[in-house]
Amino acid sequence: MGNVLHEISRNYILVTAAASWLAAQLIKSVVSIVREKRFSPLILMSSGGMPSSHTSFAVALSTMVGLNSGFDSTLFAVSATFSAIIMYDATGVRQHAGKQAAVLNMLIENLNNPNISLDEKLKELLGHTPIQVMAGAVLGITIAFIAGTMVGYIEI
Repeated sequence: MGNVLHEISRNYILVTAAASWLAAQLIKSVVSIVREKRFSPLILMSSGGMPSSHTSFAVALSTMVGLNSGFDSTLFAVSATFSAIIMYDATGVRQHAGKQAAVLNMLIENLNNPNISLDEKLKELLGHTPIQVMAGAVLGITIAFIAGTMVGYIEI
């Protein structure tokens, strides 16, 4: 098991994608502190918000694959396709599910029927606006280019 963890830690492509995700989550925390004037540790693991950590992870992964294997490689094509699907999902399906959750929460709060209850509010911040997704993409590309320079995929 130790050998597997050591090999994973040397996989610069995966480590860079994870670092990009972490950077996005930390930026979300800062944005949340500025907007809400308080820190919530839950924001570190939540979806939604600015920038999109899913997009940042996927785009950093695709960029590193392109830098390592070539932007004309089959592996990059597969990775970029999955990144595009993630970005589409973040701005489409998940954003609309969040809007539906907001409407349901409003309806439940305004019902006076004591027999209708919900154990907890539905999560409304599920998806992203196109700007949040683009910010995640820019973050992912930036971190991948910095990491690519550090590991020798890019020569300056």
